[in-house]
Amino acid sequence: MSIAVNDIGTAADFLAAIEGTIKNFNDGDLVEGIIVQVDRDEVLVDIGYKTEGVIPSRELSIRHDVDPSELVKVGERIEALVLTKEDKEGRLILSKKRAQYERAWGTIEGMKERDEVVKGLVIEVVKGGLIVDIGLRGFLPASLVEMRRVRDLTPYIGKEIEARIIELDKNRNNVVLSRRAFLEQSQSESRTTFLSQLQKGQVRTGVISSIVNFGAFVDLGGVDGLVHVSELSWKHIDHPNEVVEVGMPVTVEVLEVDFER
Repeated sequence: MSIAVNDIGTAADFLAAIEGTIKNFNDGDLVEGIIVQVDRDEVLVDIGYKTEGVIPSRELSIRHDVDPSELVKVGERIEALVLTKEDKEGRLILSKKRAQYERAWGTIEGMKERDEVVKGLVIEVVKGGLIVDIGLRGFLPASLVEMRRVRDLTPYIGKEIEARIIELDKNRNNVVLSRRAFLEQSQSESRTTFLSQLQKGQVRTGVISSIVNFGAFVDLGGVDGLVHVSELSWKHIDHPNEVVEVGMPVTVEVLEVDFER
């Protein structure tokens, strides 16, 4: 069987017809595709283009020095952003982390507007604080990690934390978090709940938090109660440190509840 050239037109027409069935993309577009190959330095993605898209390993995640095989698998469907439609080698360059970044910004902006708490995994210790993965790189200053300054931040690596967004600037790619603000609010809520349940005559357990001349303060779980020196022992004592010390567990009875003090 033979086909006349006139039936399909010129070779140029044939190629144009083929390319017409292939999706077209521009720099900055968000695309979806299937991962077809995972290498140490790059990942290949079928997005329905004339060539497979290439995601360099550095464009897979906001985390540094991560093995691509730990992040993606062959056959997985992902979303990516077109960085370069055609580089000097004619390749379509994509970025998974920047697609994630674009999606995350909208989510994070909404959470800040609603004053919601964000959760994220601590992925790095950097100068002055921590980097938290909240879909993008959130910076948590060392002074805002706990209620008090923490000197060694290394133990936080790999831990999921909750924090509040205190600064958000997309133009500067700046997201600042405060775990201390979250802890302060949580402590305030716990204190309110505790005080609402506290009644005269209750027996509570706690820990001696500090000692003064006229008595000792007991931490009852975020709220300090005073035990007057006259109530520390059945016998007369000249100073509280004769019978108690900081850190000592104690059981006390609530004699008076006064929220105004």
